Order: sequence, then structure tokens, then C-alpha cells
Amino acid sequence: MLNNLSKSDVSFIEETWQKIKAKLEVTTVKSRNKIPYTTRDGVHDDQADLERGFIYLWTNGFWAGLNMLMYAETKEEKFLETAKSSEKHLDRIFKNVFRMDHDVGFLWHLSAGAIHRLTGSEESLHRALTAAMILASRYNPDGNFIRVWDNKGRDGWTIIDCMMNINLLYFATEKFQDNRFKSIAMRYADMAMRDHVREDGSVIHVVEHALDKPDTVVGYPQGQGYSPDSCWSRGQSWAVYGFVLSYIHTGKEEYLQTAIKTADYFIEQVKQYSYLPVVDFKAPKEPVYYDSTAGAICACGLIEIAKITKNSQYLTEAINILKALDKNFASYSLDEDALLLMGSESYRKGIHIPIIYGDFFFVEAILKLKGSSFLIW
Repeated sequence: MLNNLSKSDVSFIEETWQKIKAKLEVTTVKSRNKIPYTTRDGVHDDQADLERGFIYLWTNGFWAGLNMLMYAETKEEKFLETAKSSEKHLDRIFKNVFRMDHDVGFLWHLSAGAIHRLTGSEESLHRALTAAMILASRYNPDGNFIRVWDNKGRDGWTIIDCMMNINLLYFATEKFQDNRFKSIAMRYADMAMRDHVREDGSVIHVVEHALDKPDTVVGYPQGQGYSPDSCWSRGQSWAVYGFVLSYIHTGKEEYLQTAIKTADYFIEQVKQYSYLPVVDFKAPKEPVYYDSTAGAICACGLIEIAKITKNSQYLTEAINILKALDKNFASYSLDEDALLLMGSESYRKGIHIPIIYGDFFFVEAILKLKGSSFLIW
């Protein structure tokens, strides 16, 4: 299907890739010993910094993951060296079991897991599988869900974001040849289909489940969107990409159909804003808050849906989103370390800032369009 792209789309992809490559060849060296989250005055911050950083931040695997995407495509050692630097920094987290939650997938599947898959490193494999065992241990058999955070009062919370973390469990099943990991992942995906996806295809960010009654919803806490009954756009994009990835790993048709259902909703909403996703699709029309990261994540999912279904419309819509992001929110200047600007942490904080996972998913989407065969998830 990618061979049937128009000449203008092929030109866009190649030109964008060349600009990405030119920029990241510089920033990978410049920020080698950092773990960036955002930028301040154009310069990457550093979550690995012992005094000013926060090594436990859930986003800290994306810098390594971004560099492994670049390494997979270019085979340039500079990207691998930077990823390995991040991987070593993350070892500090293993020393404090109380700071590890469901986000171990984001942290180690994209860093150690990717390094193992591309280099064969046994040390990296051990890191990734240790993280997978930690994630599996969070499964609550009485309630039939994976516990996300450890905060008091959040014992029964589940979030749509975890659809991306469970890919680490599929990886563990493959490596251990033990279906228990895959079974836990699929139980989470089944729960998310039932409890997080509304009939109209919109997605609920946070659901509270009973601790001792399987598959029982007891409430809908406030998440990162406008309200519990609204539709946080990044949560929607987690669903689009997360469900198609679960289909890829399991072949379960319901996951693909759920990915399509949530994708159709995302597309219809983002069209209303010239393909630039707002933070929440059901929030008041004013003020307008954008989240570039939601568009980049969703584009990755749409490309995978297009490849599986052979429906070129999903590919077209992915390119429409990426072109809008490129035109309005991307920075290729070496005076700005971030690549994708105008990300938003939530509806109420961290509005319109660069966020590292925006860079990661934007690059991942462009590489998918280039024809990369490396699925980092």
C-alpha cells in the first residue's frame, strides 16, 4: 500500500525525514547524557539529573526509544550510544520498587527491549524481562485488571494509557515462552474494550473497578481531559494505537475492530480543527488547547490499520494529520532541541509545550511511511 502513495506524499515523507535526520544527528550527541522531557529556552531538560531531574518519570524511556528508531533506520552508532546511556540511567529505578508502576512498559520496552531486539544484548533483555515481571505482578486476579498507580484511593483505577504498556507483556511471552504474560495483557485489553470505549467510539480515560468483584465498574474518576464524561484526545490516540498493536500481537479480531471504531471517532473530531487535535474533543469550544502528541500517536495507529485492512483512507488521514503537525507545530531549527512543539500534558496543566513522546511518535510515524519494518512495540 505504501508503494501507491502520490508523488506529493512521497516528497513530503522524504523531505520531512531528511529534516528529522539532520536535526537528530545533532541533538543525539548534544543531549547524549540526558533524559529529556521538554525544553526550556530551546534546550533539553534532564530528568536523569540527580538534583533537578525526576528519574521515575513515566516518559523517561522515550528518548532511548527515539534513538533506537533512528538507529534501526540509519545504523549510525551515535544513536545506539545515546540509547545505551539512557538505559544505564534507568537502572536507578530498579533500586526502589515503590516507584515502579504500570509505566514500566514505557520505560523499558522502548529502551532495553528495543536495544535487545536490535543488538542481541543479553543485559538489555534481562532489564526488559525484569520490568515485564513487575508489570505482570500488578495484575489483580480478584478484580481482573492490572493496577496502575499505587496512590491511596486509586487501588481499582485503570487507564486507557496502559494499552501501550501491555506490549511489554506480549514481548515477555515470546521470550519466556510462557502464555501467562500474554493472558494478562489480553485480559487488560478485553477490559478496556468493554469499560473504556463508549458506543460512539469515544474513550474514557480513567475507570474505577471493584477490588474483589471481577469486571465490576464502580466509578469514573477525573482524568487528564476536561471531565470524566469528555474525551481526552491523547487517551483516544492511546486506544487507536494500543488496540491495533494488541491485534498485531494476538490476532484477535475484536481488537482490530475496536481500533477502527476509535480511529473513526478520532478522525471525525480532528477534521473539525484542520487535522490539529485539541486536548479534549468534548471540551468547550473556547479556549482552544491543542495537543500535538495525540496526533502523532494516532497517526502511527492509523498507518498500521491501513496496512492491515488495505483501506487507503486511513493512510490518507494519517498523512493529513502529519502534514498539519509538520506545517504548524514542528521545529527543525537547531536552536530548539525539541522536534514537535505544542504538546499538552492535560487539559489543565502543561499546555502547549514540547514533550519527548511527541518527538518519538512523530518520527515513528514518518518511518512507518518510509517503509521501516521495525515495530518497536
